Amino acid sequence: MPVETARRNYIFDIIRNVYKKYGYAPIETPAMENLSTLMGKYGDEGDRLLFKILNSGDAFAGITAGDLSDNAALTLKTCEKGLRYDLTVPFARFVVQHRNDIVFPFKRYQLQPVWRADRPQKGRYREFYQCDADVIGSTALLNEVELLQIIDEVFSRLDMAVTIKLNNRKVLSGVAEMMGEADKLTDITVAIDKIEKAGHEAVEAELLAKGVTATAIEKLRPVLTLSGSNREKLVALQTMLAASPVGLAGVAELQKILDYLQATPLRQALELDLSLARGLNYYTGAIFEVKAKDAEMGSICGGGRYDDLTGIFGLSNLPGVGISFGADRIYDVLLQLNKFPDTAAGNTRILFFNLGTAGERKALQYVQQLRAQDIVAELYPDPDKLKKQFDYATRRGIPLAAIVGEEELARGVISLKDLRSGVQQSIPLEEVIKRIRLI
Repeated sequence: MPVETARRNYIFDIIRNVYKKYGYAPIETPAMENLSTLMGKYGDEGDRLLFKILNSGDAFAGITAGDLSDNAALTLKTCEKGLRYDLTVPFARFVVQHRNDIVFPFKRYQLQPVWRADRPQKGRYREFYQCDADVIGSTALLNEVELLQIIDEVFSRLDMAVTIKLNNRKVLSGVAEMMGEADKLTDITVAIDKIEKAGHEAVEAELLAKGVTATAIEKLRPVLTLSGSNREKLVALQTMLAASPVGLAGVAELQKILDYLQATPLRQALELDLSLARGLNYYTGAIFEVKAKDAEMGSICGGGRYDDLTGIFGLSNLPGVGISFGADRIYDVLLQLNKFPDTAAGNTRILFFNLGTAGERKALQYVQQLRAQDIVAELYPDPDKLKKQFDYATRRGIPLAAIVGEEELARGVISLKDLRSGVQQSIPLEEVIKRIRLI
């Protein structure tokens, strides 16, 4: 509907403007990608949620009874393409394809829909928009700092109180080593990524089912329940991960990010969360996730560093880091908190009634003068009865109605009626503009 679309565009405009302000350039990629591009990039759960597209024509030509019993083989023979699951993997493919045409480090943003074959529920959709920004071709932690600043600015502009959660996959690798379960890193990260929704007991049960020993889980508990300030958590981690070089490298990266942010503090809360895992397999360093403070909703923004994602497409050692805003979840939170400004709906601010007289042409002039001031104004197209025009304005939610009749023409004024209060005054156009600015 128009109001929903206008509100969504309000979110897009804020995100887009912040991205542009930080020097990111826009790109777009196709809705469909080769299935070989998508498969194996998101873990087993991600592969199951990919929408796969049957080949054109008779997709099942040449399929044998044996193929029908092997789901993976059947998929490969009948589906060459799928709908993109996120914007990051297509972006990695894009970078490899255009590596001779772009300048590194390459900073891009992308606002497009993605699709997941999930069960629709609150905060989870089969089609939804992601608003991504990535820097590729640089290992500098200043990139992570800049992305945190972008997150901070976007949610501050949206007037949303959020908590930005921060962790590092190297720290999680160190934790797996400390547990004596380094070979089960993926199982561990997938499980603990569910801790906020499922709880500690459910996570531990999943780890046991995956073959993680009870002794290892006992070593994990102090990490997941670590408390104190961000600095205090890092100090504790240095002790816990003393025997893990990769774990200590992750701690050092987190420390450096916090040091940078001391010079330019964020307005939103930043929390070091050791249970944050971001279940996607391609993350290798810092990871981010954002939660709304005043609304029940899952992650509304997330991301992290992926230092060799392009390697899967034949271009190795090209580091990257990025974030993604979930526009649909942000929409739901803003609606729940009544945080959309009236102007976000894109409503007409003033409607000039059409009296079918000489005032019609004058009203048309006034409308154009208001539009030149970036004020959304309309002239009712037909000289219908005033009641019909009043009903139209009321149903559209237009706050002000204007009449330019013979008397108004003679005096050089506009009869302005506030449809919310019922107050009516005859004032010149300059005063009308001032009144509209106050709405």
